[in-house]
Amino acid sequence: MSHLVRKFEQVDAAIAGWMDRQGLFLLRVSLAMVFIWFGALKPFRISPADDLIQRTVYWFDPDVFIPILGAWEVAIGVCLLFRPLIRVALLLLLLQMPGTFLPLVLLPDVCFTYVPWAPTLEGQYIIKNLVLISAAIVVGGSVRRQPRTHQRM
Repeated sequence: MSHLVRKFEQVDAAIAGWMDRQGLFLLRVSLAMVFIWFGALKPFRISPADDLIQRTVYWFDPDVFIPILGAWEVAIGVCLLFRPLIRVALLLLLLQMPGTFLPLVLLPDVCFTYVPWAPTLEGQYIIKNLVLISAAIVVGGSVRRQPRTHQRM
């Protein structure tokens, strides 16, 4: 039995070590992919969020605002891909994120079936931004660390 426990410990240590070495890089790249992907849909006006954005920031022309927002999000993602630009990405993200929560206040009937306990799909889409913010904080905490040699991006 102790042989099995030792083997489990070795496998567990190897997996945890790989996660430790690769996790931050994968988090940064996946965060970048989300921003690039979701942002790239906006200039073409094919984002599922278009209607929500248009209804939230009704004081701006959506044909101008939504493509600019998309370009902003793509810029966040691209900057996340290159270590020297992470701080720029985090600044852009910091400026953009508060606006993503506006529908929760301005359109509660769209974001909740029972305010504030049961979010609709739109509400869930917005609330998931808390995870993006937390991921950005983790990535931001790494900007002063030396990059690992196999993570040059």
